[in-house]
Amino acid sequence: MHLGVLVVDDEDGIRRSLKRVLKEDGYSVEVAANGEEAILKFQQEPGNYDIVICDLLMPGIDGIKTIEEINKLHQEVTKIILTGYGTLESSIKAIEAGIDGFLTKPFENKELKWKIKEYYLKRKMRQFISPDIFNELLREPAQLQPRLSHITILFSDIRGFTQLSSKTPPGELASLLNKHYFHPMSEIIIKHRGMIDKYIGDSIMALFGAPVYQEKHEENAVKCAIEMIEKTEDINQGLGIGIGISTGYAVTGIFGCISKKEYTALGMPVNIAARLQKLANAGEIIISEETKARLDNKIPFKKMGSQAFVASSMPVVYYKWIRND
Repeated sequence: MHLGVLVVDDEDGIRRSLKRVLKEDGYSVEVAANGEEAILKFQQEPGNYDIVICDLLMPGIDGIKTIEEINKLHQEVTKIILTGYGTLESSIKAIEAGIDGFLTKPFENKELKWKIKEYYLKRKMRQFISPDIFNELLREPAQLQPRLSHITILFSDIRGFTQLSSKTPPGELASLLNKHYFHPMSEIIIKHRGMIDKYIGDSIMALFGAPVYQEKHEENAVKCAIEMIEKTEDINQGLGIGIGISTGYAVTGIFGCISKKEYTALGMPVNIAARLQKLANAGEIIISEETKARLDNKIPFKKMGSQAFVASSMPVVYYKWIRND
């Protein structure tokens, strides 16, 4: 999996056992005998670790305090408490410290491996993807590693947002966007097996066909876009959106710095989708020629023209959705 794990436990037998089991599963594993040593390792090389497994009760700094200090150095690390003496009080403190999960001693190797994958993936992915994709990632988390993927990218943007934001109080604007745009649009994306890549101001970027490959990801993206348009019109809150969609090969994976990483896609299809979105008026969906070619004429589009978005690239032929109103 190429993920770095730090095991923190004062019992040498536990450290050696966990290191052996996790190395067999493909992790890069280091150990620390106490909280002070673990904190020092994070201070020296915080980027080495994606997961920390820390015993709850240790001499000196206990597990909760160790996690709290590590969290200051690397907030995005997956934090797991290892305990045989869990109490309600310690559980509450662990949750407050941002713990992602618990492992109970003694542990079965199979359960241990599964739980670590589950806690890691839940922290990284669960708010952005559908349950079936999440379960597929649990079976094969290596799909999060950087790779060349054939995907479809969708960009949605509110038309006239600058004017709207200038005349709407901040509190009302936040409520309007969250309740009538980000929440319903995100639910539609997940419903159509898309992954919410990010929110960029009033824009939403979504991926279809990654991190788990799916047949007909182009069709899923277009059907998603149509439902998004229809939903905003049904809500009728003045949030007209334009959508751009592009299909092609992009590099997908987890990118970022020590303190913040995210799963995303990079490459020309992403740039094209963003540019096509700018061509779409409120209520319009603009798609690339490759996306159109894979729809088998199931959804009506008409050719609108072509445009070179980058000086060194070939012009992109694009199409607009024909509404059945």
